[in-house]
Amino acid sequence: MPSNGSNGTTSNGASASKYSYPPGIHVPSLTWFNEQQEIDWDVQDKHFEFLISNGLHGIVIAGTNGEAATLSSAEKTQLVQRCRKTAQRLGRGDLPIAIGGVAGATREAIQQTIEAKEAGADAFLALVPSYFHFAMDQAAIVAFFTELADASPIPIIIYNFPGVVSGLDVNSEMLDILGKHPNIPAVKLTCGGIAKVARISASYKPSEFSALAGQSDWLVPALSVGGTGCITGVANLYPKACVEMFNLYQAGKTAEASALQIKLSVTEWGFAKGGINGTKWAVASKRGYPATSADCRRPYPKYDNEEKRKWVVNQVSALDDIEASLA
Repeated sequence: MPSNGSNGTTSNGASASKYSYPPGIHVPSLTWFNEQQEIDWDVQDKHFEFLISNGLHGIVIAGTNGEAATLSSAEKTQLVQRCRKTAQRLGRGDLPIAIGGVAGATREAIQQTIEAKEAGADAFLALVPSYFHFAMDQAAIVAFFTELADASPIPIIIYNFPGVVSGLDVNSEMLDILGKHPNIPAVKLTCGGIAKVARISASYKPSEFSALAGQSDWLVPALSVGGTGCITGVANLYPKACVEMFNLYQAGKTAEASALQIKLSVTEWGFAKGGINGTKWAVASKRGYPATSADCRRPYPKYDNEEKRKWVVNQVSALDDIEASLA
């Protein structure tokens, strides 16, 4: 992967051979639209620059926060290419970039991995197909990820998010099987399953298969039982605070990391309760982006309730001073 440079290290200085997927803080970048519901490339490029210049260990394009289900293949390709171009300009050309996908059929998911490779993505974040959720038992889910990983030209990151796939959960038995696949290096656990992280650590070395928390409000607990990082929407606004929490823990400063974790949990609740449109409103408001760019693609509703707008901005602002204090 591009994150494994010629010096044999990942982009955050860790030995490449120690990890199946680059450790640290990865951000599911928001996707910004104009009033015509087209991608606002000026705002998008500005946001990529903000994320990449503040030390994040990886970017995820077209995740849930990036409104994957609303994006065309051509748009995803452009997003990856522009993100990579920005990273190169900032001297971080080897930054790991993953891309998410939503597919109803295995053959479509495979095609998306091919397009992701052609766009320059390093990995593909894959949800369980859920239209026929009533038929997707354990054997079917394992078969899907196995066939996808067999055919994909880039690594597959399992994306376990029952809330968006009709409650389907990739449980520990499935993860124990799928973790053995050479083209499945990691899982993102948006299910909040801390015990799954521990069970993965019991079965696998970080160089074989690793677990990433799906939110930043349980990063320290995840790291304490062998997790290797997280993919967190909070990093769209507070990248330095998220990276600081990870670095403190890695440096053995667990008390300081835990104290920051507690503060960050307050901010995470704002993003979680606000939803994607609330998250976009908070980020746009505090980053100075046009208010119109905060709207999600329809039919996702506008976040236009003034009381809710004030609440979400106030709730997420708990990290303002900490973010400003970090170099």
